[in-house]
Amino acid sequence: MTPENRKRNAAPDLSADEFRRLGIALVEQIALFLESLPQRPVTRAHSPAEIRALMATDKLPDSGTAPDRLLNETAELLFDHSLHNGHPRFFAYITSSAAPLGALCDLLASAVNSNVGGWDIAPMASEIEAQTIRWLAELIGYSTDCGGLMVSGGNMANIVCFLAARKAKAPWEIRAEGLAAGDRKLVCYTSKSTHTWIQKAADLSGLGTNQIRWIGTDEFQRIDPVELRDQIVADTAAGLLPFLIVATAGTVSTGATDPLEELAGIAAELGLWFHVDGAYGAFGAALPDASADLKAIAKADSVALDPHKWLYSPLEAGCAIVRDPELLTDAFLYMPEYYHFIDDEQDPRVNYYQYGVQNSRGFRALKVWLGLRHIGRNGYVQLLQEDIELAKRIYAAAAAHPELEPISQELSITTFRYKPTDLDSGDAATENYLNELNDELLYRLNETGELFLSNAVIDGRKVLRACIVNFRTDVADVDAIPDLVVRIGRAIDAELRTGG
Repeated sequence: MTPENRKRNAAPDLSADEFRRLGIALVEQIALFLESLPQRPVTRAHSPAEIRALMATDKLPDSGTAPDRLLNETAELLFDHSLHNGHPRFFAYITSSAAPLGALCDLLASAVNSNVGGWDIAPMASEIEAQTIRWLAELIGYSTDCGGLMVSGGNMANIVCFLAARKAKAPWEIRAEGLAAGDRKLVCYTSKSTHTWIQKAADLSGLGTNQIRWIGTDEFQRIDPVELRDQIVADTAAGLLPFLIVATAGTVSTGATDPLEELAGIAAELGLWFHVDGAYGAFGAALPDASADLKAIAKADSVALDPHKWLYSPLEAGCAIVRDPELLTDAFLYMPEYYHFIDDEQDPRVNYYQYGVQNSRGFRALKVWLGLRHIGRNGYVQLLQEDIELAKRIYAAAAAHPELEPISQELSITTFRYKPTDLDSGDAATENYLNELNDELLYRLNETGELFLSNAVIDGRKVLRACIVNFRTDVADVDAIPDLVVRIGRAIDAELRTGG
């Protein structure tokens, strides 16, 4: 056989029949796994060494392995040795239970393998992403004339908006000349409850973390607008350049929402960009009884959203939204010769490489788009309301139990702690003991595999935190929390007091 007519033996390829056979078998395995979730432990108490020992080999294989064997072995490893955030008793982090339809969407997106960097190379995927962004904006009451793009998650969504704000508010050519060209240092403002993305943004953008002003919070973990305004005025008088106010809709620890209405007014008055980190809580603006502050998200210059936090999309699905689309291209557009995409002023194309950091981009929007079509606005509103009601039920149960102390309840997050009945909180020694007790309690609870909580620190108190962003969680699941917490809490308390 000559090189000209030799057929290539392409190992990555599968025949249609083989792909069908493997796919059907894998989907059946996944279906059985999803069906079995409530009976599985949320997680297993394995050490890193134990997990590594389950891997086939440390050495890169010289030869390949049959795909059916690989899929079967890998599925079992993942099903048996993962932390299952889809489990109905996973109450820890703001990573929602993923809708099964989203898993199928990821398969479909991977099969087509669209590179959603330029419209010409991903026409349908680009238009689906554009419509997804408009629908997400509409869901939270934001202008649908906005610009935006899908990104990996909240960190990246917030950083994209941060960079857009930096470019829009710097009065010199900051992209070409850098921060050093300015005669004043840029300063941004946020609360002490803000997610750590803000440090990454200040670091990566060149501002430096010393240019973040950490504003104090009230007893509900919300930023203090009076302190904020005074700090901006003082920094301006000192020759600095305040450019950005970062507010939060749904803080990580407690689900608190900053006074967005008042912050929007301060930003407008003093000429700062107003950004809302709504990665988790912005979706609460869709509820009929949403607070005035959640509705004030509509006044933000930019918003970060995470459909994988509270719209039940599989990871990864973040979204950055900016009111004026041109401010995204101002911050990110470069036009090298090798990007020669056709455009038409009468029928413009959206080229997403112009809107953010990535050039090559996966088709993240598909699972969100089909989720919105599958569930609809009314369906999501009902699901969010149910999550909130379940969180309120945990708070009420903690309030009713003599050995539990409710701490906070916002959106779908409730915090509480175990407190023996013979201890009165208040003095430093007792508070230190309760912190130690609840620290150990969290570890032991999660080690059981019966449920999975996380922690928060509120006014120096270490507390247990339950976050409901899970359509599989039901009343029976949240009602199981108090007895388990108290049973293990009593045992730890006895050990600590006797030195056992």
